[in-house]
Amino acid sequence: MRRILLSLLTVLGAAAAETRYELPLREVANLQGVRGNMLLGYGLVVGLKGTGDTNQSKFTIQTLANLMARQGISIATTGLNVKNVASVMVTAELPAFARPGQRVDVTVSSNGDAQSLAGGTLLMTPLQGPDGQVYVVGQGPVLVGGFSVATAGASNTKNHPTAGRIPEGGLVEREVGGNFNDRKVLRYSLQEEDFTTAVRVVKAINQELPAASARALDARTVEVPIPPEFQGRTVELVARLENLPIALQTKARVVVNEKTGTVIMGSDVRIGAVSIVQAGLSISVSTVQKVSQPAPLSKGKTVTTATGDVKAEEEKTKSFTLEPGTTVGRLAEMLNNVGVTPRDLVAILQAMKDAGALNAELRVL
Repeated sequence: MRRILLSLLTVLGAAAAETRYELPLREVANLQGVRGNMLLGYGLVVGLKGTGDTNQSKFTIQTLANLMARQGISIATTGLNVKNVASVMVTAELPAFARPGQRVDVTVSSNGDAQSLAGGTLLMTPLQGPDGQVYVVGQGPVLVGGFSVATAGASNTKNHPTAGRIPEGGLVEREVGGNFNDRKVLRYSLQEEDFTTAVRVVKAINQELPAASARALDARTVEVPIPPEFQGRTVELVARLENLPIALQTKARVVVNEKTGTVIMGSDVRIGAVSIVQAGLSISVSTVQKVSQPAPLSKGKTVTTATGDVKAEEEKTKSFTLEPGTTVGRLAEMLNNVGVTPRDLVAILQAMKDAGALNAELRVL
């Protein structure tokens, strides 16, 4: 683990001596109003091999009875067995500018107590948007990337057999209204708020199209009025702007995941003058059971007693000093030499930030 940590931090510290780089506008900012829409539906997966919902899932039984009634078959819900059927929630994303007749992928997830959806087929399921309108209808065989088997009290499960996908299983029935070419103003939202980047985006757009009169509304939003020559031709304008190179500058940032002990440092991270002292105390408590057996014919009773053994071991103190401006690679090397684990590194970085020795943004996940 320590060797992996050293290699990772050293590579990150040595990567890209030049901290400024360029990316096209389409990778720096998103055009407002050009996005997908989340869709949701409720349906049934049939054709399962005894791995569907049990009779405890009352909503599955009721849904199946309602479905059969719509087909002209009236059945009683009492005693209805649904082991080959599973109720599911169906989700999909309607892409921007999707038109009726196009197909999208749908995701199927069990919401009952089914063991597996493998081999099942989703019946026709309408998918609605937040406005309650049906935009996509999903149907088709479910592909599951896992399995679940059980016999004689033993079971084996791989991945998540109660969730799957139907590639191109959704058919678009309704499109989102609006004419993109009728827009009078474009607004770009930076993927990360930064005043300097916003100003650079405005400068790049105005140099390309002086008549655009682009301006930054804040650290994340750039507004671009449609020039007269592009009225009714907004698609052409966006195609011209999205490839503009935008100069970016990396930020000094440290990302810490306390749950996994993962630490990622950017190449611009610098360490101030600081001394680090690390020590650990290990305490072990064990219990030994002893049996006291009475002598023959003594009329005594066998007694069980517990004897506790406590051991305390204090590790040797580890210490080292960092000079101002220490690089990430040097820090990783020193931490590896003293045997610091990734989880110890998390605590050290948090303490360094509090002490003002870590000149970077610290994000804890």
